[in-house]
Amino acid sequence: MTKQDMLKHISIDPKICHGQACIKGTRIPVHQILHMLANGDAIEELLEEYPSITRDDILACMEYAASLTEEQVTADEVIA
Repeated sequence: MTKQDMLKHISIDPKICHGQACIKGTRIPVHQILHMLANGDAIEELLEEYPSITRDDILACMEYAASLTEEQVTADEVIA
């Protein structure tokens, strides 16, 4: 998924959920989807629980999180 594709699914609006990244057109924060996946929920379960989202929305959440981890860290900022 390209960054442009990801941005079709993710929105950040200070008027919605205090500016947290959400699935576009919803009030479902990206972090909520990621926590559920990390806790072992399957994509299919999330699609059943949240019928207003799509598989591409969930993949965009994962891509958004991955893009946040790409920031460059200098040697004196290394997190151990």
